[in-house]
Amino acid sequence: MSLRSLADLPRRLQHPQVRDLAWTILSPPLLSEAPQRQRHPLHACRWSSEPELLAAWLQQQDADPSILEAWLSLHSIRRLGLYYERLWQYALSQAPGIQLLAANLPVRQNGTTLGELDLLFCDDEGVHHLELAVKFYLGTGQGDGSLHAQWLGPGSHDRLDLKLAHLCEHQLPLCSQPATLAVLAELTGRAVQSSFWLGGYLFQPWPQGCKPPRGANPLHLHGRWLRQADWPGFAASSPDSVWQPIDRAAWLAPARIAPADLWDASRYADWLAGNPAQARAQLLARLEADATGVWLEQERLFLVADDWPRNGAATPERHLPDMFSG
Repeated sequence: MSLRSLADLPRRLQHPQVRDLAWTILSPPLLSEAPQRQRHPLHACRWSSEPELLAAWLQQQDADPSILEAWLSLHSIRRLGLYYERLWQYALSQAPGIQLLAANLPVRQNGTTLGELDLLFCDDEGVHHLELAVKFYLGTGQGDGSLHAQWLGPGSHDRLDLKLAHLCEHQLPLCSQPATLAVLAELTGRAVQSSFWLGGYLFQPWPQGCKPPRGANPLHLHGRWLRQADWPGFAASSPDSVWQPIDRAAWLAPARIAPADLWDASRYADWLAGNPAQARAQLLARLEADATGVWLEQERLFLVADDWPRNGAATPERHLPDMFSG
């Protein structure tokens, strides 16, 4: 049994932040082949070898989320990426056999901040520096979809190739800088291994689709995207489907909507008539009611502006040294 056996658990939990915690731990990475070492934070933890223990712990969190809520309330969290990091910090602080040494550890030299280490922890396999990221990338459908530069964030500024370059050329090498080594010497006298973990979703253009990015995990989480002008044609293909926008803070785990919070057709039509995607890409979930009447996400899509991507066609990706070697 592996963590994959618990893939459906986030959908069964009820508390929103506990569901996000479970999704953070259990969701697959975007890439199965990467330019540098990728490592699941719980790789050497007992939870990985005995996932039933992890399932029991997550169910306990769902029954009493007060400790998690208190942990998250200690810091103001305005960005989804920071929320994702905080969830990982909480998991590692509670995981058996793991000692969390530092999180968001700043590295400074002569008064200048060079960067920070997302996570520093030790387990049975040694001491680890781990960089974290959660991303939502849309394939442009232009040119060769396998190129990382053809995968953009919903705001069209973030790009998969640039993110990988930043991880591999700046964040991971930071651990070998003299200023960092001096900090690490105070925390641990052992060698430190650097790696990263990149979670999230990949969205294919509707209706034609595109190739996944090179090295994509066959099990990656996915959805579709379309421009707002194409919505009527898309909706006509499945007129009985129920769609609802999802707040950015709830983009991680699949949506779970109580009957009282479900939008009726009139409210959704009014929202759509306001052309919301022209100002900012909107994440929508298609919902179906379960046996208890709760509405659960079945698929998701991004609704984007008619001129997306606004920064024009993606440019060729930068060359990354030793791409997919090792």
